[in-house]
Amino acid sequence: QVQLVESGGDLVPPGGSRRLSCAASGSIFNIYAMGWYRQAPGKQRELVAVITSGGSTNYADSVKGRFTISRDNAKNTVYLQMNSLKLEDTAVYYCNARQVISTYWGQGTQVTVSS
Repeated sequence: QVQLVESGGDLVPPGGSRRLSCAASGSIFNIYAMGWYRQAPGKQRELVAVITSGGSTNYADSVKGRFTISRDNAKNTVYLQMNSLKLEDTAVYYCNARQVISTYWGQGTQVTVSS
């Protein structure tokens, strides 16, 4: 089992920045990718960004150039740096970890972009 704990969600003004953290614990070996997803009210959960064990990254078109995913292997933590936040970035952000036969989710952290 892998446990994921997100933190960093908050109320942020448009144009502001925020960094989300996801700390992984438990059976974290063989995790080949970790990512961030988000779900806005009334919408489906969507991929925001993913980083593989090899360091490759991929982003949703809507966040390219504004968000950066990174990881600290020593801390077993993945980060999502969010800059130039827009109203439409408001959502619950979920951390995700993938192993070959299992996928794990965190409990989510709310990011609200509002003036």
